Amino acid sequence: MRIKLLALTMAVAATAIAQPRCEITLSDNWQFCKGSCDNDGAVWKTVSVPHDWAISGPFDKKWDLQTVAIEQNGEKQATEKSGRSGALPWIGEGHYRRTFQIPEGYEHIELVFDGAMAEPSVSINGHKAGYWAYGYNAFRIDITPYIKTGDNLLEVDLKNVEESSRWYPGAGIYRPVKLVLTPKSHIDMWQTCVQTLSIQENKALIRVSAKVENPLEEQEIFISLIDRDGQIVKTNWVKVPPHGDLTSTIEVEEPSLWTPETPYLYTLGLSLVREDVDEAAGIADVVTIDETRLRFGIRTVSVSEEGGFQLNGVTRKIKGVCLHHDLGPLGTAINKSALIRQIKTMKEMGCDAIRTSHNMPSQMQMDICDSLGMMVMAESFDMWLYPKCKNGYARFFNEWADRDITNLVLVNRNHPSIIMWSIGNEIPEQGSEKGREISCHLQELCHQLDPTRPVTQGMDRAEEALKSGFAQVMDVPGFNYRVHKYSKNIEQLPQGFLLGSETASTVSSRGVYKFPVEITDNSRYASWAPTYDPTAIQTADGQCSSYDVEYCSWSNLPDDDWVWQDDKPWVIGEFVWTGYDYLGEPTPYDEYWPSRSSYFGICDLAGLPKDRYWLYRAKWNKDEHTIHLLPHWTWDKKRRGKVTPVYCYTDYPTAELFVNGKSQGKISKNPASRLDRYRLRWNDVRYEPGEIKVVVYDGQGNLAGERIIRTAGKPAKLQLDAWMAEGHLLKADGDDLAFVTVSLTDAQGTLIPDASDQLTFEVSGAGSFEAVCNGDATSLESFTQPTMKLFHGQLVVIVRSTKEAGAITLKVTDEHLNLSQAIDIPTR
Repeated sequence: MRIKLLALTMAVAATAIAQPRCEITLSDNWQFCKGSCDNDGAVWKTVSVPHDWAISGPFDKKWDLQTVAIEQNGEKQATEKSGRSGALPWIGEGHYRRTFQIPEGYEHIELVFDGAMAEPSVSINGHKAGYWAYGYNAFRIDITPYIKTGDNLLEVDLKNVEESSRWYPGAGIYRPVKLVLTPKSHIDMWQTCVQTLSIQENKALIRVSAKVENPLEEQEIFISLIDRDGQIVKTNWVKVPPHGDLTSTIEVEEPSLWTPETPYLYTLGLSLVREDVDEAAGIADVVTIDETRLRFGIRTVSVSEEGGFQLNGVTRKIKGVCLHHDLGPLGTAINKSALIRQIKTMKEMGCDAIRTSHNMPSQMQMDICDSLGMMVMAESFDMWLYPKCKNGYARFFNEWADRDITNLVLVNRNHPSIIMWSIGNEIPEQGSEKGREISCHLQELCHQLDPTRPVTQGMDRAEEALKSGFAQVMDVPGFNYRVHKYSKNIEQLPQGFLLGSETASTVSSRGVYKFPVEITDNSRYASWAPTYDPTAIQTADGQCSSYDVEYCSWSNLPDDDWVWQDDKPWVIGEFVWTGYDYLGEPTPYDEYWPSRSSYFGICDLAGLPKDRYWLYRAKWNKDEHTIHLLPHWTWDKKRRGKVTPVYCYTDYPTAELFVNGKSQGKISKNPASRLDRYRLRWNDVRYEPGEIKVVVYDGQGNLAGERIIRTAGKPAKLQLDAWMAEGHLLKADGDDLAFVTVSLTDAQGTLIPDASDQLTFEVSGAGSFEAVCNGDATSLESFTQPTMKLFHGQLVVIVRSTKEAGAITLKVTDEHLNLSQAIDIPTR
């Protein structure tokens, strides 16, 4: 530029000028039609996006009924899997349309989809503008050639085919759609990247890379680094070269680093400017052409034999969980409040990482992980060339895999929460040379797009993967289950470390306790297993015990994983299967009906913690103490005098149990015992009504706390407890949700643990009923009807705000007991 303004002056000027860029989220006023919709009798209804057309049901075993042998589970014979993909009507075509306006003066217009299930085909004003094969990926379409000033028609056609998923994938435009309007010369945000190169002493070195599309002569980009208080801490000018690609290295003094404990975020401001000179008048003016901002964190990630997994140079073990993308009763339609609840619940347990299994994450989810402090393994595919499902992603892999990986990395690489990329899960090709070649190729593609993060994948056939070299080529060799093979695995790994990329697969149902308490792999329910009991599935109830001693034939208990995490420095962490229950994959009851959702979750499908939540919390949460007793202490007369083991999940080493004041013994954790290293167990307690009390002691023998569970009396009241992302109120934006836990208790507030009463719900005021879930994997009641049975005394009602401020009232009624209770929820 002929005249260089001071950086501070430019910063003020740039923010003072209205931004030419305009970004509009297309959420309301969509029209939706299911099936064939090109006739006069087609039924179109108004919906908001994100939208899942299948979540209202009804549940039915006929939907996507699959007769298959699940090879990754070791099955040899094909059997009927009635609830494998959720038993919801997600198969078929769906059509969306809406109009939007384009004002004059914009020269470049694109649509950005964060995900649409599945195979979205996009048309503008009757012209096909674009298509994307993978329903989980973000994609963008340049619609400039098809746009006119004023009203424009957007149409999106989707197609879900049978046997294309082995869990519930959802259906519809289930993530946000954004319209981006810019000048012809503009900053390409997908080509803009902030990377932390190094952190030394009190300085950090970051590199900013950007791309200007259709650059003009004499353009510059003004870069500003802004702290979370809004103060500019660093600036830089970079001249835009003719090809539009530019980089700038910036040194940041006294940086605030991003970690799960301190998720500090900076803002990067980018202003594309050009000097407009009137030589006759001797006047120069700086014109802002385009301007944008993005949030990022300063942090480094490394993995090595010497240091293990390191964040900002500090070694730590990953305490992660796997999460599928559905949000239980909300289906796959993404929602900020639901995601915040999910992440906060996991963080309170002590979890510091999630794996987006087995699909690409949403931007909303990553934004929340950035701000709340949750590390992320961002996953891509569940299959490559070999089809785990007849019509799965293998149909597209050869043509689309590189494009899908490219979009995954470009869209997400500015999120500090993401610590590694995953290029696959339990890929059948892991034992072949072809598989090793694909691994190398996809990993190198990730490195080219983002050299700052390692790449991993989850392998379930250790011997095959090691023999072929498949495991040895990965930055981070990830192994799913089979911890007993870790020692042999590490001997063959030049990396010198390994990751438990998928662990546990312990199964349980909230509030269910089965006797006698037996450690079991549940193979008695699987017709393909050697220990199959033909009568077991006929007499089964579709539930698993919350004593947390049941797992799957290929997996194990949490305690087994922790031995390796604690005793072997070369095991760098784990991702537990799973943080929450999810729709589909009802193992071990995948041949049982009705059963349509998983049992793996540490929390159930409603988001209510199972007992296992407190086992993990006692192990993982180092900031707060945990004292949790199980089971409940309300049993019928048949249980009196019978052995009813009592477990205590606590971080304290020693405890004494009392039943109605009588000591059952003082015990300490035993490192030499499989189930007593991390739990305290009294296995010979006999049930008698009254109360049980545990008193815990610290390592020095000092009394540290207690917990009491009492036998419940007669049902007397409904207790309503609301959770909201903002604390005590909802935003009046039409999207905010309140999650109200409803519990049936006695007069003293003790839960009635076997209650299954039918409740009804009425919402009035500035909100509406959204959904309800009781966490029962065998329930066929609709999530979207305002009635449901309690499951072991509890359920969760979800209430949505409107766009008008006011009070919402939720009234819950138990007609059988003639009970009702209301709760008021303010909005603003």
